[in-house]
Amino acid sequence: MPSNSSKSFDVVAVPTFDDNYVWLIHDGTHAAVVDPGEAAPVAEQLKARRLTLTAILLTHRHDDHIGGVNALLASSPVPVYGPRNDPIDAVTRRVSQGDTVELQEMGVAFDVLDVPGHTRGHIAFVERTQGWLFSGDMLFGAGCGRMFEGTPEMMVASLSKFAALPDDTLVFSGHEYTLSNLRFAQEIEPTNADITARMRADKVKRDQGLPTVPSTLRLEKATNPFLRNAEPAVIERMLALGRISRQDPTETFAALREWKNTYR
Repeated sequence: MPSNSSKSFDVVAVPTFDDNYVWLIHDGTHAAVVDPGEAAPVAEQLKARRLTLTAILLTHRHDDHIGGVNALLASSPVPVYGPRNDPIDAVTRRVSQGDTVELQEMGVAFDVLDVPGHTRGHIAFVERTQGWLFSGDMLFGAGCGRMFEGTPEMMVASLSKFAALPDDTLVFSGHEYTLSNLRFAQEIEPTNADITARMRADKVKRDQGLPTVPSTLRLEKATNPFLRNAEPAVIERMLALGRISRQDPTETFAALREWKNTYR
């Protein structure tokens, strides 16, 4: 079933916990939610907007992304699409790369990408007609997720799948980490004007209480060090700092991720 490109959709950021986002996709009548770590804020939005929940999409098994599922199902028993290789009891339809999630009530269809690294079973959802990428905890504004279960090689391969999508793809990530990630990006590329401009623009958004995401893949490629690990400027900077020993993009990625784990 192809997506309905003439239909109007809205994607709403529902803040939960300290810095999580649940993504509420709706057409004015029906809704799907991505990674509902907490149920109450989602239920409030559904009620306020008079929306009928039709599906839940999960990217990975961490509690801050699935903790609200059972409470939502108690009032709305809908299909739960989730990773085939991440153990999540609430999932009723397990999917992996090559599968398509079709939400017929809404007229949207999501391609599934296997993007292991944060967890071994992590997936992402791509709606190609609308140009949406729901990246969970694999790709953030100017950053990427920690490697809890993966390897640098695994992370680089997964992020390359995102980088291969069209540049105008909107990236809906699972956390509001952008400003802290940009501070790290400036450490890596202090003369990158795109990073400086993004820091300025995103600080204005946060000062107004607005999300910094979604971003675009074009912006991520220009400012996100974890998508720029093969850039000569990034490699040279890491060599100069003594954090890598050779000009190798995967070693550079690993060193970036290790440094970011403790960067303040």
